[in-house]
Amino acid sequence: MSDLFRSSIMGLALAAAVGAAQASDLPSKKGPPPAPVVPAITWFDIAVSVKGMTDYNFRGISQTDRKPAIQGGAELQIYNNMFYLGVYGSSVDLATRPDAEIDFYAGVRPKFGDLAFDFGVWQYYYPSEKQLIDAAGVFWTPKNTDFTEVYGKVSYTFAESLTVGGNVFYAWDWLGTGASGTYASVTAKYNLPFLEGLSVSGEFGHYWLGTTNLAIWSTVPPTNLPDYSYWNAGVSYTWKNVTADLRYHDTTLSKSECFLLTADPRGISNGTGRSNWCGAAVVGTLSFDITASSVGIFAPK
Repeated sequence: MSDLFRSSIMGLALAAAVGAAQASDLPSKKGPPPAPVVPAITWFDIAVSVKGMTDYNFRGISQTDRKPAIQGGAELQIYNNMFYLGVYGSSVDLATRPDAEIDFYAGVRPKFGDLAFDFGVWQYYYPSEKQLIDAAGVFWTPKNTDFTEVYGKVSYTFAESLTVGGNVFYAWDWLGTGASGTYASVTAKYNLPFLEGLSVSGEFGHYWLGTTNLAIWSTVPPTNLPDYSYWNAGVSYTWKNVTADLRYHDTTLSKSECFLLTADPRGISNGTGRSNWCGAAVVGTLSFDITASSVGIFAPK
């Protein structure tokens, strides 16, 4: 009996092994593993932006005499926004009375996961401006305040909620004065967890300004322009394509230093040589942003 029992057990084990081998050759019910998906590429895209704000504040200095501004622009983006070029315009109220500010820019935005860079050049153009000259024949502004900046930016995003960054901008002829201008800043933005689209953000920067060129103002000697610090902090909420932002801006500039940088006509007319264009300000902004790819144009391929 024991020999027969052992033979039966061995036969069952052999049958099970053969069955398992045959079963391993059958196709799995789950099928083969999926082929890797090739990321879609948006070769070309166009981003359009329109903004309305209570004051156009640029690095702490009002560009609209503390009045509201309308802005808008379009940007051509190439190869998943790796390369870009654009044009942007804003209403302004400046000492040289230009019709507007029109900006042209281009650059490259390489990304490595959560680490992003941005390198480019920005041209500020002020059409139809007029040199500010007072009744005594004193030149208060250059004939032309157009200028060009080159810049580099870097940012890193932690867990898709906190983004920190650093920026450097350099102009070799700041506002047509012949003085150099270097602006560097650090930024931070945090997406609040309790409401999607709500975030807080801020920036702290410093402006290093050089010495003006005598050739620009025939009656004014070279002048050392004052360096200053600037900061802002605010809260914003984005819903679909619309963003509302409320932000506090301030600088370390005195009213006399502000006048030296802006040539605020009010400081000339009242004889004080002072300006309030650089003081504390709370600015509200409402913007609308959309891309062509989001509405089916230049769809990813």
